Amino acid sequence: MKKLTIGFTYLVFLVLIAAPLGKMIINAFQGGLGGFIDALTRPEAAHALLMTLFVVVVVTLLNTLFGIMMALYLVRANWLGRRVKGLLNSIVDLPYAVSPVIGGLMIVLLVGPDSPIGAFLEQIGLKIVYAFPGMVIATLFVTFPLMVREVMPVLQEIGTQQEEAASTLGAYGWTTFWKVTWPSIRWPVIYGVILTVARSLGEFGAVLVVSGNIMNKTQTATTLVYQDVENFNVSAAGGVALVLAAFSAGLLLLMEWTKRRKEVH
Repeated sequence: MKKLTIGFTYLVFLVLIAAPLGKMIINAFQGGLGGFIDALTRPEAAHALLMTLFVVVVVTLLNTLFGIMMALYLVRANWLGRRVKGLLNSIVDLPYAVSPVIGGLMIVLLVGPDSPIGAFLEQIGLKIVYAFPGMVIATLFVTFPLMVREVMPVLQEIGTQQEEAASTLGAYGWTTFWKVTWPSIRWPVIYGVILTVARSLGEFGAVLVVSGNIMNKTQTATTLVYQDVENFNVSAAGGVALVLAAFSAGLLLLMEWTKRRKEVH
């Protein structure tokens, strides 16, 4: 029975992960190394990869900042009350329950050009939907729970005794955070950053709805892959997809390395 279970596990891994990955590599190098390089260096691919990089950097910075703040509020802010904390917890988990496409649609309905808020923002020169800010908001919506859910359990585990002691000794809130709280949560924050980057690289649904997938303007790497597949340019799509997959795999390996480093220390 044990051998059967192990064999079935390997079979699932082969069918769901190894086989598609192998097919993607074959498609990426269908035209040889030159074809793979051409797929990545064409103007639309270079722009899409650069746009993806910008989105990832901005989203990671915002997600780290506000994710840590939200985790601190949910764990430490007793003045919020149980009902408010329960509501905030539900809101944090909303991206897990809602399809990214629905999330993108909500952003379009809220700040799109046909909405009152979106129309006002465009009048003052700030375009959200079908522009870079909307792509950031959509990706941030999808990735926001990752940092919060990494940091919260650690904050709950370490308690408040050390922070209260530091406060009693006259330390200010910012000093207490850097000297007492941060050393305890730095590894979860690193995990959250890695997960955020990996998730941002692969985000498709919400960004597709919000960006409009305008070539050389609001197109990311994932939406370019979608367009290439629609145009039956499978080799080019495989090349871009392989780069994204390699980055994501590298990030996951980095996460495993950081976990081992944490266990050693």
